[in-house]
Amino acid sequence: MAVDLTPRQPAKAYGGDGGAYYEWSPAELPMLGVASIGAAKLSLAAGGMSLPSYSDSAKVAYVLQGKGTVGIVLPEATKEKVVAVKEGDALALPFGVVTWWHNTPESATELVVLFLGDTSKGHRPGQFTNFQLTGASGIFTGFSTEFVGRAWDLKEDDAAKLVSSQPASGIVKLTAGQKLPVPVDADRKDMALNCLEAKLDVDIPNGGRVVVLNTANLPLVKEVGLGADLVRIDAHSMCSPGFSCDSAYQVTYIVRGSGRVQVVGPDGKRVLETRIEGGSLFIVPRFHVVSKIADASGMEWFSIITTPNPIFSHLAGKTSVWKAISPEVLEASFNTTPEMEKLFRSKRLDSEIFFAPNRSHSSRIGWLP
Repeated sequence: MAVDLTPRQPAKAYGGDGGAYYEWSPAELPMLGVASIGAAKLSLAAGGMSLPSYSDSAKVAYVLQGKGTVGIVLPEATKEKVVAVKEGDALALPFGVVTWWHNTPESATELVVLFLGDTSKGHRPGQFTNFQLTGASGIFTGFSTEFVGRAWDLKEDDAAKLVSSQPASGIVKLTAGQKLPVPVDADRKDMALNCLEAKLDVDIPNGGRVVVLNTANLPLVKEVGLGADLVRIDAHSMCSPGFSCDSAYQVTYIVRGSGRVQVVGPDGKRVLETRIEGGSLFIVPRFHVVSKIADASGMEWFSIITTPNPIFSHLAGKTSVWKAISPEVLEASFNTTPEMEKLFRSKRLDSEIFFAPNRSHSSRIGWLP
């Protein structure tokens, strides 16, 4: 049975004055359940705080907008890491990590963070389950005061008062004067990588740029078991048709801009053809070939791949498989003439992955078949 690949926007799950938590549901985006991938977005207003919690899934977090602070407690750690974050930062969050997020009271913009992760070991395939440590839905509201008192070495009255003192759930807005820990520069090491400032893995003038997250530049990626990248393509540029050749799913969130996408699966069937715009998310099934063309505004997207060191095979450009295949095989495969084979092979000799528009394409710019 064919699965609907249509890109979707998230729905609000909960929130208040301090901000909101949004999530994509496998009921609306079925490929989340098929691929066992979770996707969510946290938006914190000025002074907003996401209370300490942990998840049933390993994740990659990407800061879409704003500046703020994240507190991270790794499993078996005796002290939290307090990391300053800003737009473009990516963090790998393994199983068992406790985090809190905060947007400073003086901030002029919301702090918006995208979460993408593997839910194959979680409670609900295709959706994160977060466990709050405090608040109205906190873990300790479920324990009796006897158990809480014994665990924390408190009198039962004090335990009951402490557990019930935070009436909010998940997200709060701090009152004026409340202070949180100051970020520590040393805590950022190996915890975050800014994709907008990192060394480019691909840089094609008038085409596009790529920064790849892997075990070399963000070691915790290995524990998360996911790879990720940030791709920015220029106006009307094309991203080469290609596929993940290590049985991985590609989960793509459009950060800004817009364009068109086509996905082709087995038997040469086009399984997706649509416009995509900022805020939408879609998933490319395993071994399916995907290609995108940006509108006049260009396009930027952040993706995870369900393997820590992904390998892609491209079907156009100087690094494509066609350049490696012998002329005789190409002629026989396309049932074409030597002249057409030479013409085909003479193209894209200097182009890699991203293709800027040329005069022959100018008449098609803006046309949606």
